[in-house]
Amino acid sequence: MGYRTVLMYMEIGCFVACVTGWILVCSTMPTEIWTWSEVDSIVLTTSNYFSNLWKDCVSDSTGVSDCKGIPSMLALNWDIHMCRALIIISIILSFFGSVLVLVGMKCTKIGGSEIANARVTFAGGMNYFIGGMCSMVAFSYYGKKIISEFQNPNYKAQKFEIGVGVYIGWGGSTLLVVGGLIYSIFAGREGCQSSSERYPPLQFPEAYAVVPKRATASLARTEMSDTRKSRKTSVSGVSSISRGSNFTKRTLSNASGVSSTTKTTASNVYV
Repeated sequence: MGYRTVLMYMEIGCFVACVTGWILVCSTMPTEIWTWSEVDSIVLTTSNYFSNLWKDCVSDSTGVSDCKGIPSMLALNWDIHMCRALIIISIILSFFGSVLVLVGMKCTKIGGSEIANARVTFAGGMNYFIGGMCSMVAFSYYGKKIISEFQNPNYKAQKFEIGVGVYIGWGGSTLLVVGGLIYSIFAGREGCQSSSERYPPLQFPEAYAVVPKRATASLARTEMSDTRKSRKTSVSGVSSISRGSNFTKRTLSNASGVSSTTKTTASNVYV
């Protein structure tokens, strides 16, 4: 079994996990039991109070339940608005992540080249990962709020416990985070490696090459020695030229003396 086959099966497994997590996160929106509390009024009658981000409900021991939607959005606390926004963002990002991953997977063959498919899969994995983190923050904050209110001795209002909706949200967010992280690691490695092979690193010309300090010092020393040698050579050349000119002058003076002697001898002979 080759590497590409293993990668294909891994993508299929991650896709199933991420879609399952997305469905679980979506199922928490209509789920009514995010918080739950049971109050015993008399021996034969008990009342159950439960609520979610959108409405509050109550039921008795006979099975009759009544729900009431939250009347005003502006009257809500900021944390309820934050949890709503984060969960909706998670659902939207996970939906687009499913579309991108379905296009970029190796088994579908919908996209173009291998590099393009890897980059599309990487984008889908990042959508899954960010969506899972958003929903994880929302469910974790909501659960932490319920636990802190329940354990606070100074909290005089009715205390609630964590309901099934929060646990389902934790499971779905975990699947989204894990699947998106695996997608991002493997698809990102393949896409970045292909782009680095396609575009080699920039090579600077030799004029801009960095020379070590020791090499620079040695070059400066050699240049100084070369200049000294050239100066010595020039000085020796000038001295040799001056010696040659002196020798020439002496030769000319000797020649003039010989010519004057010759002239004197000739005049004596004529007399």
